[in-house]
Amino acid sequence: MYPRRFYTLSGSCPDQVGIIARVSGFIAQHSGWILESSYHADDGSGDSASRYFMRMEVKADSLPFHLAEFRERFRPLAEELAMDWKISDSAVKRRVVIMVSKQEHCLYDLLSRWQSRELDIEIPCVIANHDTFKAFVEWHGIPFHYVPVNADNRLAANAEIRRIYEEVRADTMVLARYMQILPADFCDSFPGQIINIHHSFLPSFVGARPYHQAYRRGVKLIGATCHYVTRDLDQGPIIEQDVIRIDHSDSVEDMVRYGKDIEKAVLARGLRYHLEDRVLVHANKTVIFR
Repeated sequence: MYPRRFYTLSGSCPDQVGIIARVSGFIAQHSGWILESSYHADDGSGDSASRYFMRMEVKADSLPFHLAEFRERFRPLAEELAMDWKISDSAVKRRVVIMVSKQEHCLYDLLSRWQSRELDIEIPCVIANHDTFKAFVEWHGIPFHYVPVNADNRLAANAEIRRIYEEVRADTMVLARYMQILPADFCDSFPGQIINIHHSFLPSFVGARPYHQAYRRGVKLIGATCHYVTRDLDQGPIIEQDVIRIDHSDSVEDMVRYGKDIEKAVLARGLRYHLEDRVLVHANKTVIFR
C-alpha cells in the first residue's frame, strides 16, 4: 500500500487573532482534509516581536486543484497576514547533495538510511575534497565528484561545487563532516538549504577540534549539533542537538568515538525534520514541529 499523498503548508506571521480560523477556513472552503496540524505562538519576549508559527498536512486528493493553483489561491490570504510561507508535495522527493571529507561515519549512515528508504530522498551526487570514498559511493550507483580544496584553488573549487549543486537541481546540501569552510557569498546564496553537523554542543567549542577543547575543559557532557549554515561560522539556526555523559577516565579518543554515534543520530534527525518541513526559522532561532 502506497503512503497517502499530502501537501505540507508551513509558515509564520505576526501574531494576531484568527490566524488558524482563516487558514483552516480557506482549506475547508475548498473541501480540504487536514491530516495533521501544529502551532506555536512566540510571545515576543526578548528582542523579537510576537510571532505565530504553523504547519499543516492536507490530504492532496481532498482538494479540487493541484499545488500550483493552491499557491495562487492562498497567496492573497498570506499577504493579508504578512505570512512567510511555503507549501510542498510529499510525492516530490527532495534532492540532497552530500558533502564529505575523510570522516566516513555520517556518510555511511545517510547512505544506509537512503538505501533502506528510511530517508525517501534522491541523492544526485556526493561531493568530496578527498577521493577516499569514491569507490564506496559509486558502488551505490551515485555519482562522485572529487573537488580538492587548498589555499591556491579555494575560489575555483567553491565555484565548481556551486556549479555541480545547481546543475543537479538539488534543494538541500548536507555537510556530513565536510571539513571546509564555505565562503560567505556561497552561504548567502542558499539560505536554509545547507545543513551541517558540528561535533560539539553549540554554542560551546566552535571551530576545529572541539573534542580536544572539551577534554581540556574537563566537561562532563559532550554532544553534537545539526544546524543551518550561515556566513558566521557555526552560528546558524540550530535544528537538533543531543549529548552523552562522560567522566574523568575518558580520553580524547574515547570522546571522539562516543561523539560519532551522537553525530550520526543528530544529523539524521535534523535532516528528516528539514525534509518534512518541520523546521521554521525566524531570525537565528528555530521552531521544530516534531
